[in-house]
Amino acid sequence: MARRAGVSTNTVFNYFPTKEDLFFDRQAEAEGHLAALVRNRAPGACPVETIRDDLLTALRNDDPTLGLHPDAPRFWQVIHDSAALRAREREISERSEAALTTALTTALADHPPNTANGPNQTDDPMPALLAGAIAGTHRAALRELQRRILSGESPTDARDSVATAALQAFNLLCPGLHTDAGRTSQELQLPQ
Repeated sequence: MARRAGVSTNTVFNYFPTKEDLFFDRQAEAEGHLAALVRNRAPGACPVETIRDDLLTALRNDDPTLGLHPDAPRFWQVIHDSAALRAREREISERSEAALTTALTTALADHPPNTANGPNQTDDPMPALLAGAIAGTHRAALRELQRRILSGESPTDARDSVATAALQAFNLLCPGLHTDAGRTSQELQLPQ
């Protein structure tokens, strides 16, 4: 790669410390994307709906960052065939979820859903649990898109199927955020 770019190997590794960093050159952007959506959402907007709408817009617009371009299957296959790249992909997902947890902690502290009798905000597990559900749904939608396209389904059909399922999955998360988020373990009748 360095030879083709006309630079030394050391120059390449000054910018990309590992081979995986070279492959995932946009990892910082990917890691911060969901958190940025939550931080920059319209006042009063639901974080789940904001992330859902962003994903659906990207799917509708055949956003190439989702892999909706002709070279995507080759890119995904390289990841699939490399344990190191799969591990890096998991690390990126984990850092994305951690950043989302931080953004949701701030969002829920600023606008608690219904926490009059809820836990202390500094020890509240809700942001981490919600981030896991949101990031997991987002990640599952993207993986399903990849799986369908790699199995030979047309990108348009894969996109349409995933968009429909993602809409339904995110919509299942929205009501819970607004109705039960502030309930205590006693109200939920959990064993003491």
